[in-house]
Amino acid sequence: MAVSNTSKLTAQQIAAAQNNTASGKGTSIANNFDQFLTLLTTQLRNQNPLDPLDTNQFTQQLVQFAGVEQQLKQNETLTALLGVSKATTGASAIGFVGQTVTADGAATPLKEGKAEWTLNASKGGTGTITIKDSSGKVVYTGTKTLTAGDQTYSWDGKTSTGSTAPDGEYTITVDGTDVSGAAITVKTEITGKVDGIDFSTTVPTLLIGAIKVPLDRVKSVKSTS
Repeated sequence: MAVSNTSKLTAQQIAAAQNNTASGKGTSIANNFDQFLTLLTTQLRNQNPLDPLDTNQFTQQLVQFAGVEQQLKQNETLTALLGVSKATTGASAIGFVGQTVTADGAATPLKEGKAEWTLNASKGGTGTITIKDSSGKVVYTGTKTLTAGDQTYSWDGKTSTGSTAPDGEYTITVDGTDVSGAAITVKTEITGKVDGIDFSTTVPTLLIGAIKVPLDRVKSVKSTS
């Protein structure tokens, strides 16, 4: 009587079944699982009596394949949850349109000779103000006395040469020092009216003119009315 040399499922066979599922070649993981059981049953019927299938390895292969099935189901569930979360966040973002928001940021629009930032200094001292246009060119430098906590800084659009800067996007940088000359931390915030939403990014982005503010950077919202 001829004896088959078939023993155990190889790692290549298991990997092939996993790849078929991942690539969509199988209609579902269940189809591959049935094929897996068929292969094992065939091996049991034709195994070599002198080298029978190890029951521990048989069980490990079943557990391994069941684990793959569970992982795929978890991935499908997570994908569905992420889709629901993104839709919910998007719906919430729409409510910001027309509202005035304050958010972490350094870029704000200059409009009709006025641009305004909120500065937050860790302690009192002096701040060196640098303002750049959208191309990165420095248009204004100056100094300001800083107090600990929040304070407003307004720029009238006048450049260091005395000319008037055109309306557009400008970015502020503040280098602060205390009375001893040690550096202090100065955070910047911007305020503006939201006139649009960009949903193409991972986190919905609020549009304040040409300024883009990620939703997770919003600190406060006020009704424009």
